Amino acid sequence: MGKNRLEAFSDGVIAIIITIMVLELKVPHGATIETLLPLWPIFVSYVLSFVYVGIYWNNHHHMFHAVQRVSGDVLWANLHLLFWLSLIPFVTGWMGENHFDTLPVSAYGGVLLMCAIAYSILARRLVRHHNTALQRAIGKDAKGWLSIAMYLLGIGLSWVQPWLGALVYAAVAAMWLIPDRRIEGHLAAEDNHNKE
Repeated sequence: MGKNRLEAFSDGVIAIIITIMVLELKVPHGATIETLLPLWPIFVSYVLSFVYVGIYWNNHHHMFHAVQRVSGDVLWANLHLLFWLSLIPFVTGWMGENHFDTLPVSAYGGVLLMCAIAYSILARRLVRHHNTALQRAIGKDAKGWLSIAMYLLGIGLSWVQPWLGALVYAAVAAMWLIPDRRIEGHLAAEDNHNKE
């Protein structure tokens, strides 16, 4: 099967996820700084989640750029990832509305953990069926495994002090914000090799 419908569907779902998250930002009744202050937890949770959804969209785009076709198990693995991503608006709103309390921060970390696992499964399905360049680019996926370990740490720390858990989640996002050029680099090298 071609990959175009999968990419278009995924882009649409991700756009809807971002739209749902921004709708949680309610306009305050008043025009002073004081009316904005109560919204800071909601805004901080929105920014963190927007960054996460953006990271997934970016990495998803790069990964699918490396393949030409998809199989049935890739479609299901992609839906599995989209399911977990679709829960981000719920846990984002819950965490923000409850001022980063223990259970919402822990649940937020649980959803991030499942997103990371689902993304890893999707990457492995693509590698298994389609692309040696993608396999070389992903390698042992140390960054992915480190992310999973950090989510587990953040979930645990959220029961000690919720802000510690949230800081760990922010650190994982920062780690992924640093451009990961593995896929682009391997594809460019393969294109250059094919032109020779």
